Amino acid sequence: VRLVESGGGLVQPGGSLRLSCAASGFTFSNYVMKWLRQAPGKERELLASITPGGSRTNYYADSVKGRVTISRDKAKNMVFLQMNSLKPEDTAVYYCHGMGPYDYWGQETQVTVSS
Repeated sequence: VRLVESGGGLVQPGGSLRLSCAASGFTFSNYVMKWLRQAPGKERELLASITPGGSRTNYYADSVKGRVTISRDKAKNMVFLQMNSLKPEDTAVYYCHGMGPYDYWGQETQVTVSS
């Protein structure tokens, strides 16, 4: 079982990033997929989640609502987080999480928002 994040990096304030999470080794279509983050000295924060079918209303944290969009590609077993209007306070390590019959976590990807 693997969840592999990619797409993180250094971006200027106001910029955009698209995080990707590639899933393998489990039945992706049975899992709620989530993106979380953890900034230094802070607790892990749930940012967004998407249902297995991807068609029901997604969850977004107030801190990112209106700036991020979660989506999934069932054919490719991938979930994405499009982040726009990034702020320095978005700097954190970002995690992909699959929640279903079991819990699966990715290894993280660093996002740094700085000028």
